[in-house]
Amino acid sequence: MAICRAFRVAAVALAIAATGCGGSSSSGFGWLHPGPAPNGWRMVALRPGGPALPVPPGWRSIRGDAGTASAAVYDAHRTIVGYLNATPRQQGESLAGWRAFRPRHNAQEGNTDVRTLASATGLRFRTGTGSCVQDSYRTSITSYREIACIVRGRRGTTVIVAAATPSRWPRLAATLEQAVSSFTT
Repeated sequence: MAICRAFRVAAVALAIAATGCGGSSSSGFGWLHPGPAPNGWRMVALRPGGPALPVPPGWRSIRGDAGTASAAVYDAHRTIVGYLNATPRQQGESLAGWRAFRPRHNAQEGNTDVRTLASATGLRFRTGTGSCVQDSYRTSITSYREIACIVRGRRGTTVIVAAATPSRWPRLAATLEQAVSSFTT
């Protein structure tokens, strides 16, 4: 009996050590390996000398809010099946509160069935540190799975979003993860 209890205590201690007491685990983000974008990708700056969104070949730049950068890939029906966006930090966005903020923001945008799949803080990026959330949600047109990170760097704090429809996620996930890993702010 004492051996079983000691084993349970050790297992709990190991789990806490693996995830960190403050939620700074990189669980779900083991793919994040900061580095330059692959050859052939272009970097779209939000402003001269500012944060830059890595855009893969074949993705089209699309219009967004002033001071942002966005790119997408479409299916035959002109539905966005892959999406990248970088936006300067907005009021209320912080690294510490990102896990709660991002899903709430998606719901406030009118998205439904918002679900958090993973989150982490204290993640290392090419030019800073950040917090990330992986979530899924439904818009009025289709569903998406996304990686959304807020990154504090030398040039400011910026949000990068990388999303795809669930049917395209298996095919686009590595590209989206590479874009996030190559992001600079």
